Amino acid sequence: MSVEAWFTLSVVTAIFAALVRNWAATDVLFLGATALFALLGIISPEEAFAGFSNSGMLTVAMLFAVAAGLRETGVLDTLGEHFLGRARTEKQVFGRLAAIIVPFSAFLNNTPIVAMFMPIVLDWCRRNNVSASRLLIPLSYMTILGGTCTLIGTSTNLVVHGLMIENGLPGLGMFEIARLGIPYAIVGLAYMYLLGTRLLPERKEMLEQLVESSREYLVEMQIQAGCRLAGQTVEQAGLRHLAGLFLIEIDRDGECIGPVGPEAVLEEGDRLVFTGIVSTILDLEKIPGLVPVADPSYEIAPQEQRKRRLCEAVISSNSHLIGKTIRNADFRTAYGAAVVAVHRGGKRVVQKIGDITLQPGDTLLLQTRDNFLQKHRNDQSFYLINDVAEWSPLRRDRAWVGTVLFLGLIILMTTGWVNTLVAATLTTVLMIFSGCITANEVRKSIEWQVLITIGAAFGVGIAIENSGAATAVAQALVDATAGWGPIAALAVIYLLCSLVTELITNNAAAVLLFPFCLKTAELYDVSSRPFLIALLFAASASFMTPIGYQTNMMVYGPGGYRFTDFARIGAPLHIVLWLIAIVLIPWFWPF
Repeated sequence: MSVEAWFTLSVVTAIFAALVRNWAATDVLFLGATALFALLGIISPEEAFAGFSNSGMLTVAMLFAVAAGLRETGVLDTLGEHFLGRARTEKQVFGRLAAIIVPFSAFLNNTPIVAMFMPIVLDWCRRNNVSASRLLIPLSYMTILGGTCTLIGTSTNLVVHGLMIENGLPGLGMFEIARLGIPYAIVGLAYMYLLGTRLLPERKEMLEQLVESSREYLVEMQIQAGCRLAGQTVEQAGLRHLAGLFLIEIDRDGECIGPVGPEAVLEEGDRLVFTGIVSTILDLEKIPGLVPVADPSYEIAPQEQRKRRLCEAVISSNSHLIGKTIRNADFRTAYGAAVVAVHRGGKRVVQKIGDITLQPGDTLLLQTRDNFLQKHRNDQSFYLINDVAEWSPLRRDRAWVGTVLFLGLIILMTTGWVNTLVAATLTTVLMIFSGCITANEVRKSIEWQVLITIGAAFGVGIAIENSGAATAVAQALVDATAGWGPIAALAVIYLLCSLVTELITNNAAAVLLFPFCLKTAELYDVSSRPFLIALLFAASASFMTPIGYQTNMMVYGPGGYRFTDFARIGAPLHIVLWLIAIVLIPWFWPF
């Protein structure tokens, strides 16, 4: 090999080592390597940054925004509640998750799907006294498997598709990889259902350990017309065993029902009095038709809620509010705010919120106007005012618009009437103009580190090609597998890529190994498509470590997992899927 080839491989090896030891962020490492290659003339400045204009990478950015639009309008949340609402066992939850997660992840980026469904799974686990570690790894794996069924299922597919087009090869069809992706997903689900559940650990969810030290509020919620809770028992409604939440009583037309048993039937108009931490109160607010009623000035209309925010305010010792009841304090006139819940110094307040006489040190959860924090930060009535950053009202009134736009995007991508990037961009813009999501929320929804890593990794991939490193490594691979032919080379490439993707990001692994696939096919004088399909699937096959795929990292903490849990569960799955790929890829995509 030439000096340039050795240097390039040395830099790539250094990147691997730095990522494994967590010396620097992924995007910084790849940007640095690309700039270094450009500085030394291994690649041109244009080649160094060509990846940032790649259509696959830009499509990934637009799909982040589309998924965020579905999340902000409550579409995914509603589907999750509908599918998991009546599940009673782990097996039932597994089946229902598989029925919705796999199809959804075939058309949406995996990260926002896990972000939306993880709280739903955690809530179900709390209600049913099931360890979250029994379901969160399957949730992550389902999104990975579903993402291998269509072109837009995961960013890796789009990146490989973009690379194929840039190298003069036919791109991937919308459902071309489904020929392998569907059996791939079926086998993966069967493995997790029959064997994986026996290997999953049972650990206490980390969030549950914080409940005892969390601030506990008193909140009163009313079941309004059309709420799904009406007609259900407390048990069926999932209002028992919630971490950090306790249903004290039901106020029905002035008659108090308490203590509340699990078989008590809820009715329209019931006022439910809870004590709970902020996070569970926010979860209650997400149930359509269940609204706080302590203060009649509380805004429930989606359009008005979007102009509001939630704040926590501590009553000071010289506040003019001391001695007044919440009903008489008239927060709307004085502060443009509405009281949602009350906390009092570690004591459980048992009277109705409107009748509570305010004392120094009481903490109020308030629905306020946008300028409340700035306007009253130095108000002597309050010791402290904090913004509840995790609260974000859903745009349920725009849910139908988000659904129509998403279905339109799928139709455009499936039929090929419009370029994939153009269709995704158009959908994103229409979601903004139709009020499904704001432009600022779109910017926040895009995972810039992922995009920068993808764009910079293109430059590293070109350096591998230009330096001759790809040719040298491919030649060594062909020499080693000459006795068995291209199928053996295919098996080695799949295995190598799947191991690399456990150490670095899936997109970076695909970009780095793309040149090796082309050179191996060239040296064998066969079609490169089987090798590239193997690369695409292998890059997404990150089951053995939490660091190889972003969804694994997302469930790692909340599930209370250890690093070895992924290896124990994922290694057998990885071997099974590797064998399936070796058998089916040459069949569907002949050499």
